[in-house]
Amino acid sequence: MVSDHILLFLDILQKEMLLFASLCFLVGSSDDLVFDGLWIFYSLQRKLFVYSRYNRATVETLGEPMPGCRMAIFVPAWKEATVIGAMLARCLQQWTSSNYRIYVGCYPNDPKTIAAVATASSGRDNVRIVICRKNGPTTKADCLNHLWDALCQDEIEERMNFKAVVLHDAEDIVHPQELRLLEYLIGRATLVQLPVIPRRATRSRWVAGHYGDEFAELHGKQMVMREALGASIPSAGVGCAFARDALLKLSVRTNGKPFDADSMTEDYELGLNLTGGGARGIFARLRDRHGQLVATQEFFPEKLEEAIRQKSRWIAGIALSGWDRLGWNNSWRENWMRLRDRKACFAAVVLAIAYIAVVLTGILLIAELLGIYKLQPVSKFLKMLLIVNAGFLIWRLLLKCYFVFSLYGFREALLSIPRTIIANLINILAAWRAIGHYVHQLAGRPVNWEKTRHFYPEIEQIEQLRENYSVGERT
Repeated sequence: MVSDHILLFLDILQKEMLLFASLCFLVGSSDDLVFDGLWIFYSLQRKLFVYSRYNRATVETLGEPMPGCRMAIFVPAWKEATVIGAMLARCLQQWTSSNYRIYVGCYPNDPKTIAAVATASSGRDNVRIVICRKNGPTTKADCLNHLWDALCQDEIEERMNFKAVVLHDAEDIVHPQELRLLEYLIGRATLVQLPVIPRRATRSRWVAGHYGDEFAELHGKQMVMREALGASIPSAGVGCAFARDALLKLSVRTNGKPFDADSMTEDYELGLNLTGGGARGIFARLRDRHGQLVATQEFFPEKLEEAIRQKSRWIAGIALSGWDRLGWNNSWRENWMRLRDRKACFAAVVLAIAYIAVVLTGILLIAELLGIYKLQPVSKFLKMLLIVNAGFLIWRLLLKCYFVFSLYGFREALLSIPRTIIANLINILAAWRAIGHYVHQLAGRPVNWEKTRHFYPEIEQIEQLRENYSVGERT
């Protein structure tokens, strides 16, 4: 019968897809296991031989930063009228030092954002509105370059240089001790990156929540080990400080434009370019005297389509065009980290194949229960692969739970397990969209600033956020 032939074809296809996906998972999981092992060894070493002898430092116990350490904070803004005012008000309230200036990049065709910035900074001389020459949106990097030009102009007029440039987005919730920590460390490195803590609205437990799961592990393990291994440190684009002199040297080679307007992920590439070779990058995972991480908090997209759009830009910029633009390095550590950054697209394809195989398995099982088809036997090799990968999966979920628990508590740690399915779905759809973006870019289509809608909480909600994440250092 025709149906028998179709079911036999589906059976063979299902097993071939399972075999392919299982082999790929085995390679990827082995890589992750080696990385996890290094992180465990590094963490135990520090706990046994460093923290057993010395008290953990807090921001308040650090020495005073060098005198004259002026900080420039760059905030690019396109249609951010609903959040930029509250963000600036919090910065001006929390940062009591006078050695900083906030440069906000706006566009001439975005009067609402300009008005919001003007209202929030009224009477303050440490906020400067910079109007880009072209109507928006251009690119985030183009906006940042306008801010760089304004900074250079101010340095000439005031005859005093800034020490560092700090990047922030219009929706960021800053920490009161952020500038103190960055001022102290920036003289020791070309880039200092603070952790990012995603927050979610109560109505978006699954979509926005998966960002928290990913960043808890990314900034609790991955970035820590990158610095420990001596690899370059990618910038997250927020809560990061670049040494002004390093940016100036780079701008000399790039016609005065340190931020590459042709890049989808200019912050990621800039971090790698500035911290490669003999330059140093620091991932500063430090707490204040209240036990809270000095980090940047922000609310990530809460709708599926917005999350897909945002992550597709990350994947296209890092895994695809970043491969073309940055290439490889002569260091095995650096190449290993870049390979881990760039496997997102391939991992999404493998995940899609695995999920299709699972769906086919369900169809075939139903057919067998109905008595219309007899499943073909599974080879011993495939059974072994499935068992080994199941063990790897359990390990990965447990480790994810650990990092989520360290930052958000027990409930979110449990939710991170089913949220893995949502995260995989988002990554699969984002990878598909990223491939389309990359093809269009190869065809010569200019890069555009794809922004997502942002949310900024009320003051009472911010204080609640400060109390919600864990006080104890568990990692």
